Amino acid sequence: MTFVQLIECRTRRFDEMDRLMDRWVEQTKGKRTATHTLVGKDRTDAEHVVEIVEFPSYEEAMRSSRLPETDKVFRELLALCEGTPTFTDLDVVRDERSYADTARRFFETIAAPGPLAPLDGLLAEDYHDHDPIEGQDAVGMDAMRRKLEMWRGAFDFSFLVEDQIAQDDRVCTRWLWTGVQQAEFLGVPNTGRQVTMAGTTIHRFGVGGKMAEGWLQYDRMGLLAQLGALDVLEK
Repeated sequence: MTFVQLIECRTRRFDEMDRLMDRWVEQTKGKRTATHTLVGKDRTDAEHVVEIVEFPSYEEAMRSSRLPETDKVFRELLALCEGTPTFTDLDVVRDERSYADTARRFFETIAAPGPLAPLDGLLAEDYHDHDPIEGQDAVGMDAMRRKLEMWRGAFDFSFLVEDQIAQDDRVCTRWLWTGVQQAEFLGVPNTGRQVTMAGTTIHRFGVGGKMAEGWLQYDRMGLLAQLGALDVLEK
């Protein structure tokens, strides 16, 4: 789970503080685990400064805080502040940008070579997959894994994420799938052909930032045509 730390202080020496943070960033390059930092000034009180630092997890934030460079910067920061800074630790329970990253990671994970990786960090246990082409929705982690294993067994494939739009608890991902057939697929013997297929998936995110539901649209008829499965019908 993403972790955020809010650091608030009062200072009349903001420019010096800004240079101090630049120095910390340079000195901890390759060591710190902060993924994003935002500094803001109170519009009604220019001496009130808030820094927002994002980490992959609370544990990573604590590891970063134990760096000698961080300790040194903190002591110098105290000298620039009017009074003692306050720290607020926040577990992020909702982040639309994070949702888009999770959706992208889902496509990377299911296409990765080797055994299918655990999906419990991405999908809710009762994940509901709506697929208009399938006769029945896949409901639950086990059903979703069986569906993915069917595709992974028939093709060596990858996804190119072409576009993503995040709004509230939903992320829409437009993707291009490229695969090479390596086994029978829906009764079509192995052709060894390379094929492509465009599609769109909308994911709804639930508790803990995991995907709880998904709606798919993709061109499976076009895929079957590329595999030659429609040749008999066309004659």
